[in-house]
Amino acid sequence: MDIEKFILAIITTNPAKVPSGTSVFHCENKEEMEVIATNLEAILDGIAHLLTEEIYVIVKH
Repeated sequence: MDIEKFILAIITTNPAKVPSGTSVFHCENKEEMEVIATNLEAILDGIAHLLTEEIYVIVKH
C-alpha cells in the first residue's frame, strides 16, 4: 500500500492551532521543533514544510 498526498505528522509549539486527526508532536521551542521535523522527515520518508513559525507539517507527495 502506498500513501501519497497525505499529512503524516504535524510538529508545533502551539497545540491550540493544530487540528486533531493526525499525529501531533508538541515542542517547547523552535529549535526542538526543527530537530523533530528533520528527524520525522527522514523516518517517515516525507517532506517537511514550515507553514508558520509555530507549525511544520510532514507530507507525502
